[in-house]
Amino acid sequence: MQRDRPAADRKLGDYVYDGIFSLIASGEYAENARLPSELELGRRFSASRPVVREALARLRDDGLVQSRQGSGSFVRRKPDADVLRFVEIGSVSDIQRCYDFRIGFEAASAALAATAWRDDELADLQSAHAEMGRALSGGELAVEADAHFHRAVAQATRNPYYVSVQTSLEANIKVGMQLARNLSLLKPAMRSQIVQSEHDAIVEAIEHRDAIKAAEAMSTHIRNARRRMFDGQDG
Repeated sequence: MQRDRPAADRKLGDYVYDGIFSLIASGEYAENARLPSELELGRRFSASRPVVREALARLRDDGLVQSRQGSGSFVRRKPDADVLRFVEIGSVSDIQRCYDFRIGFEAASAALAATAWRDDELADLQSAHAEMGRALSGGELAVEADAHFHRAVAQATRNPYYVSVQTSLEANIKVGMQLARNLSLLKPAMRSQIVQSEHDAIVEAIEHRDAIKAAEAMSTHIRNARRRMFDGQDG
């Protein structure tokens, strides 16, 4: 099936990445199956071989495909097909890259928050945490509560640069959160409990002013969120 060409302002490598991702997620290319050659994929997506090669490299980095010397590229694992129910093809790559950035940025934010918070910032973080717990317990998507929680961590750094970056990313972050919550509603209730326990660990580390544990807890949470979303694993 030939797909429409992407919009002019969209990077072609992202388009090819998303296209191959969707074909793997939908089962057209099964686990351990050999992908078509770079030339064949280029024809399918109307892209040059260097662009296809870039997309395959990113899929390797994300653990979806693997290269075998002299044999080509093979599907390593199949992402959660439910992802395709909630996002348009064309945004998958953007969501992945946003999570990649958040892992480092928000871990640093949590570490600084642990050393910098004052009573007002801690109270806001605790309030956001409780708000999210109530929303998850009620079976809600909890996107606004989740965004409030991560915004409160940034506010607790008392550093306007962290707050500014977190604010500028919020629309992109909410797209990922919306997807994550929709997927969670399809899974056993245990998943929401796991998510909240990860937030518990972040708050506890910040409350105890433990920068190392705060960074680790935040990094673990975002990595697990990414894994739950794209692998269907609970982490």
